[in-house]
Amino acid sequence: MREKFADDLRALHDKLIEMGRLTEVALQQAIDAFQTQNKHLAMAVIDGDGFIDKLEEEVNDFALWLIAKQQPVATDLRRVIAAIKIASDIERIADFAVNIAKACVRIGGEPFVMDIRPLVSMHQLAADMVSAAMTAYDQEDASLAAKIADMDHRVDEQYGEMMRSLLEMEKTDKGALAQMNVLALVARYIERMADHATNIAEHLVYLVKGKHYDLND
Repeated sequence: MREKFADDLRALHDKLIEMGRLTEVALQQAIDAFQTQNKHLAMAVIDGDGFIDKLEEEVNDFALWLIAKQQPVATDLRRVIAAIKIASDIERIADFAVNIAKACVRIGGEPFVMDIRPLVSMHQLAADMVSAAMTAYDQEDASLAAKIADMDHRVDEQYGEMMRSLLEMEKTDKGALAQMNVLALVARYIERMADHATNIAEHLVYLVKGKHYDLND
């Protein structure tokens, strides 16, 4: 019976890892589509989101079944609860990838009104956070949490710099206001991605240590 439960926990773990893998692919495709203005790639990201949503449903259903069937306690219960919470954060990160892809479609091939390399750099940092958070979960390595929190602070700083740049541009180039609004939204999506990656790290710390920590403090 215990061996079967261990197998079930591993299956739950593997579903989450697959969710994370697909989301990381979507994040990369979304920013690639955005910076190259590739609408076809953007639409592929949008169309592929349903599969990630379905995986989240499977994780939730399986986790609830495990709680009802096995009545886990202590660390095993935390593993199941953490899986539900992490799945929710992964799904939200995937939604932000979709939002970035939609922003690509909205810009519609117009030349960028500003150098987007800082935006791409911020996205890369947030994507690295997602990867680190999933590695921490996979290895149950709570020591990575501090690194992820530090990366989140850097994303916040870059987000602030991006918004200040856009506000300065708005004063001198009213004609580019529509695209600047889209760029501001993309920056916000990236900042929120980083927040959800931090959430994943917090859930992992709870799983391992049995205590809740706010890594944004």
